[in-house]
Amino acid sequence: MNIPNLQKQRIVEYLKQGKRFDGRKPEEYRKIEIRTGISNKAEGSASVKFGETEVYAGVKLDVMTPYPDSQDAGVFITSAELNPMASAEFESGPPRIEAIELGRIIDRGIRESGFIDFKKLCIKEGEKVWSVALDIYAINDAGNLMDVANLASLIALANTKMLKYNEKEEKVEHGELTKESLPLNKEAMSFNITVHKIRNVFVLDPTSEEQEISDSRISFAVCSNKNKIRISSIQKGKEGALTAEEIGKILNLVEDKWKEMSPQILKYVWDKE
Repeated sequence: MNIPNLQKQRIVEYLKQGKRFDGRKPEEYRKIEIRTGISNKAEGSASVKFGETEVYAGVKLDVMTPYPDSQDAGVFITSAELNPMASAEFESGPPRIEAIELGRIIDRGIRESGFIDFKKLCIKEGEKVWSVALDIYAINDAGNLMDVANLASLIALANTKMLKYNEKEEKVEHGELTKESLPLNKEAMSFNITVHKIRNVFVLDPTSEEQEISDSRISFAVCSNKNKIRISSIQKGKEGALTAEEIGKILNLVEDKWKEMSPQILKYVWDKE
């Protein structure tokens, strides 16, 4: 994105005063909107918007042979698609590094948190397990795709219903949903909080312009564990370095923001509205 120098200077000047172009403070998120059940082809789906940034997430289930190193556990696969419809910065064709990174960050945050109980996805050890395919689609990129995609993924997974499995014929009855939900650990749910450093200011939920001029980026997948913050994954991005002191300040910011937002995030994920 080609941002004029004058606009860059104004963004930095505003941030130094604790302001942003859209009226938010540096640590404020945009308005969050969610919809569930947006796809009748997926076993679980959701749309999430932070301001103008919008992401769709869908979950498809199937049965497969387990991996050799996890014969009694289900399989989790995450993919992300960034197409030109979402941003002029994206190109059609095979996934580029931005899409691969997004998918891996979301996958690792969910996988390492223990949110999905993979053992309960085993049908017959060494022979058949459930596979959970999470597909992420960027509909409009106005900044902070990572956090938006993470929340859409969590909501889609929480709304997923298991398919009917015919044990006699050992096959899945595609299109026939049961009342059984995907085996999830509510207490382990990790929400992604991404912090951008713009000069000496830490910014949450950046716009695409703020994101473009940021010096450094770091994402945390966090949840509460016995009233303490638990981090399931961390991803550093962009070239700018962060000092130990800055990391300490960022961790404090992430902890305060999670305490503030967690009641609403939990409501979004589990109320299924």
